Amino acid sequence: MSDAANPLVFKIISECKTTRARVGKMNLPHGEVDTPVFMPVGTQGTLKGLLPEQLQKLGVQIILSNTYHLGTHPGPDILEKAGGLHKFMGWNGCLLTDSGGFQMVSLLKLAEITEEGVKFQSLNDQKSEVMLTPEHSIKIQNTIGADIIMQLDDVVKTTNPDKERIEQSVHRTTRWLDRCLKAHGKPNIQNIFPIVQGTLFKDLRKLSAEDLVQRKVKGYAIGGLSGGESKLNFSEIVHYTAPLLPKEKPRYLMGVGFAIDIIICCAMGIDMFDCVFPTRTARFGCALIMTGQLNLKQKQYKKDFNPIDKDCSCSTCKNYTRAYLHGIVTMHPVACHLLTVHNIAFQQRLMKSIRESITEQRFPEFVKIFVNGLYPQRDYPKWVTKALTSVNINLAD
Repeated sequence: MSDAANPLVFKIISECKTTRARVGKMNLPHGEVDTPVFMPVGTQGTLKGLLPEQLQKLGVQIILSNTYHLGTHPGPDILEKAGGLHKFMGWNGCLLTDSGGFQMVSLLKLAEITEEGVKFQSLNDQKSEVMLTPEHSIKIQNTIGADIIMQLDDVVKTTNPDKERIEQSVHRTTRWLDRCLKAHGKPNIQNIFPIVQGTLFKDLRKLSAEDLVQRKVKGYAIGGLSGGESKLNFSEIVHYTAPLLPKEKPRYLMGVGFAIDIIICCAMGIDMFDCVFPTRTARFGCALIMTGQLNLKQKQYKKDFNPIDKDCSCSTCKNYTRAYLHGIVTMHPVACHLLTVHNIAFQQRLMKSIRESITEQRFPEFVKIFVNGLYPQRDYPKWVTKALTSVNINLAD
C-alpha cells in the first residue's frame, strides 16, 4: 500500500534485455497493482455482467470508471453521501477514472469545446446542458475517490488532418493540466496523470510530452490514439512517444485492449492499458482465445462439446461447453455473464504471461510464439512486422 505522503510508489522489478518491456509494481492507496496491467472498464461503476467479488476472484487489481457518466448519473452529491465510488459499488481494489475528455470525440455532435471547458448536451435530458471544466472534472473525480485520476484534456480525433487545431489542443491540454493540478483537493490520496496529445504528429507529441514532464506528477498517459488511425501510424506514435516519458514512472496507453496491440505496446515500454473490447465483445457472443476469438453464434459450435479454451481455468471453461453457449449467446443475460468471466480471465492470463516472460528473460520468444499462433500461415501484417522490428524482434529469425 502507498503511504499518505506518497499516494503512488512505482518500482521497476525486471526489464527485457531485447525490447523496452518491463515488469513493475504500483503501490496505490487501495492496494498493489502488477504491471503491465490491463484495466477492465466499468463505465458507470459497474462492469456489465460481473459482480465486484467476481472481479476480485479473477485477480483484477484495478478497474476504470468514467467521470462524465458518473458525474451525470448518479451525480457527485450521491457519490459523496455514499463515501465515494469504492463504497458505493462495493469494490475494495484500485480505481482509475478518466476525465470525461474522451467524450469530446465520442459525443462530438453533442459537445462544444472552448477554453473554459466542454459543454455537452445531457445524455439523460437532451434539452439541458452540462459544462465540464478542468476544475469540475477534478471535483467529480475527488468525490469519486479513484486512486488515479486523469486530467481533462482537449482530445482531437486522429483522423483530423488540421495540424493547427491539433497544436491548439496540445497547448490547451497543458493549460488545463495546470488548472486540474490547482483544483486538486486530495493530492495525498489521489494521483493526477497528465495526458500526452498531438495525434499523429511526432513534433507535437514531443512538444506535449516536454511540457507535461515539467509538472510534478506520479505517472503519464498517452491519449488520442485508437481513434480510427492505421495500425502502422498507431504503433509508430506509441514507439516514438513512450521514451519521451520518464522511465521511472508508469506509462498508460489509453483505450487499447486487443491482445496483439497490448503485447507490441508492452515491448515498446507501456505499463497500463484499458479498453471496453473484452467485455463488449462478450455481449456480442465472442470469446477471446490466444489465436483470436470465437464467435459462438456460428453454427459450427452447435455440437461442439469442448470448453471455450481447454487451457483456461475460469469457471466458464470448467463448467460449460461451446455448444451450451452457442444456444444462449446474445439472447440471455447469463451468456453475457459467462463470456465476460472468460474474457476477463483471458486478459488476466495474457498479462500474467507477459509479466512472467519478461521476468524470465524470454519475452521475445513469447512474442514470436503468440504472433505465430495468431498468424499460422506467417502472413504477418506489415505493421506487426515493422513494430516488432523497431524493438529488436525479428519474426523471420
